[in-house]
Amino acid sequence: METEQYLDMFLDESREHLQIINDNILQLEKEPEDISIVNEIFRSAHTLKGMSATMGFEDIASLTHKMENVLDLIRNHQLTVNSEIIDSIIVGIEYLEEMVQSISEGNDGKKDVTTLLSRLEQIEKGEVAATTETIIIPDQQVNTVDVEKLDLDEFQLTILKQAKEQGFEPYQISIELSDECILKGARAYMVFEALESHGEIIQTTPTVEEIEDGNFGQSFQLTLLTGDSSNTIKEIIEKVSEVKEANIQLLSKTLGSVESEKESIKKDNEAVDIQPAVVKKEENSKNKSEKRTSSSRTIRVNLEKIDDLLNLFEEVVIDRSRLEVISETIDDIDLKETVEHMSRVSSDMQSLILAMRMVPIEQVFNRFPRMIRGLSKDLNKQISLEIIGADTELDRTVIDEIGDPLVHLIRNSVDHGIEIPEERRKHGKPEEGKLVLRAFHSGNHVFIEIEDDGAGINRDKVQSKAIENGLITEQEAELLTDDQIAAFIMSSGFSTADKVSDISGRGVGLDVVKSKIESLGGQVSIETNAGQGSIFSIQLPLTLSIIATLLVSVQKETYAVPLSSIIETVVLPKNKIMLAHGKEVMDFRGKVIPIVSLASIFNVPAMEKKPDQQNYAIVVVKKGEKLTGLIVDAFIGQKEVVLKSLGNYLGEVFAISGATILGDGEVALIIDPNALVK
Repeated sequence: METEQYLDMFLDESREHLQIINDNILQLEKEPEDISIVNEIFRSAHTLKGMSATMGFEDIASLTHKMENVLDLIRNHQLTVNSEIIDSIIVGIEYLEEMVQSISEGNDGKKDVTTLLSRLEQIEKGEVAATTETIIIPDQQVNTVDVEKLDLDEFQLTILKQAKEQGFEPYQISIELSDECILKGARAYMVFEALESHGEIIQTTPTVEEIEDGNFGQSFQLTLLTGDSSNTIKEIIEKVSEVKEANIQLLSKTLGSVESEKESIKKDNEAVDIQPAVVKKEENSKNKSEKRTSSSRTIRVNLEKIDDLLNLFEEVVIDRSRLEVISETIDDIDLKETVEHMSRVSSDMQSLILAMRMVPIEQVFNRFPRMIRGLSKDLNKQISLEIIGADTELDRTVIDEIGDPLVHLIRNSVDHGIEIPEERRKHGKPEEGKLVLRAFHSGNHVFIEIEDDGAGINRDKVQSKAIENGLITEQEAELLTDDQIAAFIMSSGFSTADKVSDISGRGVGLDVVKSKIESLGGQVSIETNAGQGSIFSIQLPLTLSIIATLLVSVQKETYAVPLSSIIETVVLPKNKIMLAHGKEVMDFRGKVIPIVSLASIFNVPAMEKKPDQQNYAIVVVKKGEKLTGLIVDAFIGQKEVVLKSLGNYLGEVFAISGATILGDGEVALIIDPNALVK
């Protein structure tokens, strides 16, 4: 079977289902009696099993099948949730994530899962301490029967009669899929999920497992109890792609005969539906309606297409700027009004396109509860994780890159920051340490903070190591604050660990984290309080696609300096320039800082002889705590520009992060202040 065309859909939906399982598994550990959480995990595992079996990924299918069996016993009250079950499912999630990632990289997605399968089978059979006495709940799903004979047992008949008395109608539904349908199991499950949000399916032919594994022809049957009309059921089934026909029969009140109320649902062959296969149950019909409407109006768009759209839009912005210049030279009121209107509309378009790239940071944060749980066990520590601001949005490009630095910082806080319970008791602290992961917007930036209530950063230890490494002298160290000393742990190769650990790294310090964050146009700072904890704060630009800059001129060249790096602009009299160690410096608010000329750095040729300058235009930029003044000829003004790469031909150019095209068609280089601040 040719499944290559469905691979992208499989990967997208697999990641969504794994995220659902991940989000709910730790919640289940906190609320083990909540069967709705079990159902949520079960549905995702069930769908993932069907999809992977259809696509031929047997290791994923076999693992999710065993996980599903355990979950089914829990929701049927035959097992009680405990740490053994939670641990096993968490390991299963990790295995599944690895296999899906392997498939996305072009591999076969195979992994040795035999040990975990054996562990899950033992739990399923009650051979480990995970079982409790068997409790059979009578109103659970029953076995299926041959729909043609409609041979219902006494229990099924009782359910149907009680349902009729309560105003529910029993429907017998036969569904035929189109001949072109390849993912039959996935389509069938989408039908089940859509119908279950409107009633209860009490039997299927063939079995549910066979249907969702795709082990049937092009049709299957089911019996549905619902309070909705046959027309409503018709509309629900119509929303599922690749359904060719559905026959609906209403069972009579006496249940002795079947009244024909056949309705045919005929549809043209449709493209594969790219919506997630899971439709969550809602508590009321209003929410269900809103849920379905929202889902049907959502599509996936490749990020590259949005990038292409943004690039094309920049051409529109350039032409808009040129039209603005032209309208100022031509005295035509209609032209001016049209250009002004186009400017407003294009600004709204620009905001909308950029908003399309923004995604909640929740996608990154969701991996950490599971990680903290594992680290707590490994280190014999009690740690609670609080996540604040998970709905804060950040550019997709930044989201993809920020995960690893956050993992490193969190591991560092857990390993070196938060103490073991005995140590915390000695200092009058609760045994359970607290880790807070916080995200929020501030201006054109997003801040991410990792805060712990641990021992803080040991100033004496860091200071001694910094002096030993030659980073500072003893005299300089006496003048620095605790936070300034703590910043040295971000230096290359810096580590104060008494022994190397696999938890927070291999003794290489946090310089890798710092480099990654700075490459994203951000910066990281540290606040520490001995005995009370530390806060690692990461400042990131909202988006890497568009940045606010200050345009400056150097001779006849125009450069853009990112506003996020600018402290202040200064007009400095020439006689205020001083020399220190043969280098030009200036007094900035009582602090001596170096100054450099952009003309000298970039070898900008002098286009014409200028009169001797009496004042210098200086842009004061920062990199962490360090400041430098950049000498320019003049300030032009602020402008939001789109960062364009210099391309492979030019490669990396010192102190230049990219370029942008101005309204007059000229190219302005965008300066990287981090390279100029020493």
